[in-house]
Amino acid sequence: MATFISHSPAETESLGEKFGRAARRGLVIALSGDLGAGKTQFVRGVARGLGIAGRVHSPTFTLVNEYGGGRLKLFHLDLYRLETPEHILSAGIEEYLKPEGVSVIEWAERIYDCRWPMADLKNVALEVINENERRIIYDDFL
Repeated sequence: MATFISHSPAETESLGEKFGRAARRGLVIALSGDLGAGKTQFVRGVARGLGIAGRVHSPTFTLVNEYGGGRLKLFHLDLYRLETPEHILSAGIEEYLKPEGVSVIEWAERIYDCRWPMADLKNVALEVINENERRIIYDDFL
């Protein structure tokens, strides 16, 4: 495990970009953290690191946003609205847990009760320290 203290959204995005540059096909990044912790900012960085130029926004109401145009396809999932394992199981997200590109899952702690196997899983937890700082604890593979 590694820890990074981010002092701005740009620093959070920069760490995500490093993940994107190091990503391999089949990677699943499991993000956890409270609202406003910087999860979507981190995903924007992953997209940039993959070479994806389009606007990245949270798929809270659509469940999954797909982004192409980079060296790997990015699947951005947001499980915030899925509150129970039954909701998650019925949402049909299994294909994104062994992706043909890279999947980043916001509110990923909600899938752990479902016991799905994921070949290449990296956990990233974002914690709010104060208005400007975030503690980011992650599985180090950079």
